Amino acid sequence: MAHLLGAEALHLEFPTKVVFDGISLGIDEGDRIGVVGRNGDGKSTLLAMLAGRLEPDSGRVTVRRGVRVGVLDQSDTLDDAHTVRFAVVGDRPDHDWAGDPRVRDVIAGLLEGLDWEGPVTGLSGGQRRRVALAALLVGDWDVLFLDEPTNHLDVEAIAWLADHVRGRWPANQGGLLVVTHDRWFLDEVCTTTWEVHDRIVEPFEGGYAAYILQRVERDRQAAAIEARRQNLARKELAWLRRGAPARTSKPKFRIDAANALIEDVPELRDPVALQALAITRLGKDVVDLLDVSVVYDDGGSRTEVFHDVEWRIAPGERTGILGINGAGKSTLLSLISGEQEPTSGRVKRGKTVRVAILSQRMDELDPHLDDPVRVVISGLRTTYTLGAGSKAQELSPGQLLERMGFASAQLSTPVRDLSGGQKRRLQLLLILLSQPNVLILDEPTNDLDTDMLAALEDLLDSWPGTLIVVSHDRYFMERVTDQQYALLGGRLRHLPAGVDEYLRLLAADRRAPTATPPSAASPSAAANPALTGADLRAAQKEAAALERRIEKLEKEVSRAKIALADHDQSDYAGLSAEMSRISALEAERDETEERWFALIEQIG
Repeated sequence: MAHLLGAEALHLEFPTKVVFDGISLGIDEGDRIGVVGRNGDGKSTLLAMLAGRLEPDSGRVTVRRGVRVGVLDQSDTLDDAHTVRFAVVGDRPDHDWAGDPRVRDVIAGLLEGLDWEGPVTGLSGGQRRRVALAALLVGDWDVLFLDEPTNHLDVEAIAWLADHVRGRWPANQGGLLVVTHDRWFLDEVCTTTWEVHDRIVEPFEGGYAAYILQRVERDRQAAAIEARRQNLARKELAWLRRGAPARTSKPKFRIDAANALIEDVPELRDPVALQALAITRLGKDVVDLLDVSVVYDDGGSRTEVFHDVEWRIAPGERTGILGINGAGKSTLLSLISGEQEPTSGRVKRGKTVRVAILSQRMDELDPHLDDPVRVVISGLRTTYTLGAGSKAQELSPGQLLERMGFASAQLSTPVRDLSGGQKRRLQLLLILLSQPNVLILDEPTNDLDTDMLAALEDLLDSWPGTLIVVSHDRYFMERVTDQQYALLGGRLRHLPAGVDEYLRLLAADRRAPTATPPSAASPSAAANPALTGADLRAAQKEAAALERRIEKLEKEVSRAKIALADHDQSDYAGLSAEMSRISALEAERDETEERWFALIEQIG
């Protein structure tokens, strides 16, 4: 495999911190590398050094002759004097860029709805990010360095970017290095993960999920070694009984080993206990939206955001809300919180409902900007209850801060001097300690690294109340919510198949020959009319059978992959046959899912 670029013995030191100390690494043809680590540990700095934008104090970076490197900065580098067109394709004539399939694909995927000849100035943060990303992707690069490419992008744009990156180069060609906290994107795109920590860069095979499992195994081994050091005789026996997987020169990551790691881990949430506690705190009535419509009057023109939306929110419900920018997600949250009243219909709220919103603006911190963190938490309640029933635990604000990643030294730091991620965590702490029973999270993952996202998810697992999440972070939404809804065509639509179904509905809506008016049943109703009578019953029966078939195929695929891992690696013919069988099973599963999706859409 051809080498693209490499780094040898890099050392970088800032006045108060050594960032890297003697790291050596490289990028080869076909590498798709995700970079993870805590905020401040040097992920963006590493990218800048490898891209030649930052000189190390010692060591060197070498790039193979002729290799073209493209870089997406985390900061906004667009020139406000340019038009969108000039920012993306420069002064290339229309026949030139329009004849390039890659350019057409990028423009269609990222810039739909933007004024091609309009100025860059005045674009929103998300629109500017799309333009900057498009300007990079239309180029012909051998290596792409992407620093937080999914920032400000919605779920649909992130899915498009993942597809584009996967198909940008042929297999075993090109190189990708991406710094991102979007764990779904890491799993979709990357085949290798670099963890930046403690002045080093540690490689792991696979995307985010594989990295986490390997890191758990690494930490388990480290804990076992430390325990053995402290009490050698007792721990040595347990170590020998487990065998010696940790002492092999190249431990092989296996599915059965991963299952062994998590076999004693309980379910993420105890839904029965949490719902019982939520009913105790809330009663049976939370918030009901009854035939709600919202119309804005903008200079004489009327814009309908919702049309006859009905949604009864239950105690303990955990719901994710999806929708394109401008679909009305913020309006929906305002209706639930009581900040806005509907144009028609009514919003009914339970008498005991206390709503709190984790907004993007962090207004809760404004009164405390000059106060040290310890002063802020000293004025809060003395304890906070996590969990329900026998698993309930009382935490002090200080313990909660520690759980959210604050070190003791940071307690003396004024709030205004905290990083963006630290402010975000402190904002959440202030909201949780106010003991709401309905919690609305509006883009809560901004400024948080993967470790802090995991800590936040763990905290929310024990939160006993109704949770509503609006987020472009697909991994986070699927992790903390139990169901998803989408705002489509002025209606609130349940998504039994989650985010995948939402993306499919958007694609089907764009392929429809005419736009569906807000009063229609759904964006896909024209292409898939609702079934009635005997047809409906037959479709429901077929959908149930397909669902059972999909579940069976999933199990067969899993068993086949386990068998492949255990197969004699020198038996190339046998391996090829097994891989062909897995491919056939996956193709049948995908085809069955497509039919199931079509039926579900018609059933409604």
